[in-house]
Amino acid sequence: MSPGLTVSLHGARALVTGGANGIGSAIVKLYAEAGACGVTVDLQASDSLPEGWHASTADVRVESEIERACRDAVATLGGPLDFVVTAAGIVPRWHRIAELDLDEWDNVFAVNARGVVATLKHAAPLMREGGAIIVIGSLNSWRGDGNIAGYVASKHAALGIVRSAAIDLGSRGIRVNAIGPGPVATAALQGRIQQRASSGGPPPGAALAAAAAATSLGRIATVTDVAGAALFFASDLSAGITGQLLAVDGGLP
Repeated sequence: MSPGLTVSLHGARALVTGGANGIGSAIVKLYAEAGACGVTVDLQASDSLPEGWHASTADVRVESEIERACRDAVATLGGPLDFVVTAAGIVPRWHRIAELDLDEWDNVFAVNARGVVATLKHAAPLMREGGAIIVIGSLNSWRGDGNIAGYVASKHAALGIVRSAAIDLGSRGIRVNAIGPGPVATAALQGRIQQRASSGGPPPGAALAAAAAATSLGRIATVTDVAGAALFFASDLSAGITGQLLAVDGGLP
């Protein structure tokens, strides 16, 4: 990258599911700094959004709600979407295979896989040619975990959606890529670590230190790291990339 080169999304319109907190919120802030306006779609409206951004409440598990949110976003922003980011997702409690709660399994898939494809189904027709879709996957999009089989399966499914949508939408110049974060110290992750600690797991500080020690960089990824990858995939710097998953995990083996 040339010295002083910056990424500009000036005048671009974006829709971000799960944009009220965590990784989604970090992406919204970085896109806004790059000049984009947009709409966040979440179960609850964000308390504070950058200038030019609007909140829409919808449940990605309900097709009619995400369809309405996509239509409203185009009307609110005054034109077709340039970028769509699907950051809405949930992580279930730890279960071994024999202890799986299949109702919980279905709910995880409803958000992490069905919610992604429902968003793409209704947002893609409202996008301009040459736009970009970014799906927040996981390191579990390509590797297993004996404690969260439902989450792993849903993130594998999300990657399959990305690869298929990239083929389907390529004729319109729409790129579809995924980001695979490793552990990221969001409030949600810290809450899960605390819950595991109360059930006999390692103390939160020790759990986070162990996760950092397992990486090549000696630290876990941050929401800002993940947002930077989302900015890259929205920019012309990734103009020749589609159907791919980019790991943002600090260098896990």
